Amino acid sequence: MESKPVALVIEDDADLNEIFSSALVKAGYQVRSVFDGATAQQILAEITPAIITLDLHMPGISGEVVLKYIRTDARLKNVRVIVATADATFAETLHYKPDLVLLKPISFSQLSLLASRYALKANPPETKIGD
Repeated sequence: MESKPVALVIEDDADLNEIFSSALVKAGYQVRSVFDGATAQQILAEITPAIITLDLHMPGISGEVVLKYIRTDARLKNVRVIVATADATFAETLHYKPDLVLLKPISFSQLSLLASRYALKANPPETKIGD
C-alpha cells in the first residue's frame, strides 16, 4: 500500500481550514490541520510534512514566526510552504521566503491543482523502459 505525503494546514479561519484541507486531500495528501501558530510549531517538532499551507495573520504566534521556524530548521528545509494571505504587501516583505504566495480568496481547485503538481514533483510516477 502506497502511503500519501502529509500536508499541514495552518489556518485560523475554520471555513478556510476545511476548504484547504479538502483541496489537499483531493490532491492526494494525508492532511493534518491546526488553527494557531503555537500548535503548528508543536506538530512541526514531531512531523515533517511534504507541504504546508500557512496563514500569516493568526492569533498568538503569527504565520511569519512559523515560517521562520520552518526555514531555519534543517529538518524542514525541503518542505514546500504555500502562504495563503489577503495581505500581499506584508507577504512581499517576508524575510524568510515561502515557495508560493496565494492571495485570498483562494479557490478549492486552484489549491488542489497546485498541490497536485508539488506532489508529482516529490513523487514522480514510475516509468518503464520503452514507455
